[in-house]
Amino acid sequence: MDRCYGLLESGLNELGLSIAVDKINTLLAFVTLIEKWNKTYNLTSIRNKEDMVILHILDSLAILPFLKGSRILDIGTGAGLPGIPLALYAPDFEFVLLDSNAKKTRFVQQAILELELNNVHVHHARVETFEDDPGFDTIISRAFSSLQDFLVMSEHLLRENGKLLAMKGQHPKEELEQLAMPWETITVHVPGIKAERCIVQIEKGKVNG
Repeated sequence: MDRCYGLLESGLNELGLSIAVDKINTLLAFVTLIEKWNKTYNLTSIRNKEDMVILHILDSLAILPFLKGSRILDIGTGAGLPGIPLALYAPDFEFVLLDSNAKKTRFVQQAILELELNNVHVHHARVETFEDDPGFDTIISRAFSSLQDFLVMSEHLLRENGKLLAMKGQHPKEELEQLAMPWETITVHVPGIKAERCIVQIEKGKVNG
């Protein structure tokens, strides 16, 4: 695990985040859980722990500066990404992790318990039928759906002046052309990843004029 520790420490430092030993150890424990459960639950196609550190953990944490408000919804969380790493680094925020796959939400619930994260809740539900009052300040999707579907299915959960953050690889030109409301793309650098990464940000106040 020494190689993973070094990768994580270096990456966190590059992102300007705390490299406290307890945080690094918690993230590495999360990676170990993913690897263990992946054998039977097929949580991710990535099998190598070092790749998980870069492609899952650091990729998730790269969007931390763009979170808004105190209630965050992670749609299609899968193995708890990006919600669990973000919750560790934003302990004053409340995170709700949503997925329609029961096996994956069972894993996430177990991870929350084992990592002792008190600011995270997980729900097994489809976003279009999920209800929450008072709603969320920021809603995140990571490889969940097209931008248009993301907007249509989740807007009822977004507070006034809230924002949607869609994590993407290359600039999604065709998807953006289908959006009939203002959007902004933000280039994101993920340590260890040479490929292009970006966030598409849609703010509700701007959407509604």
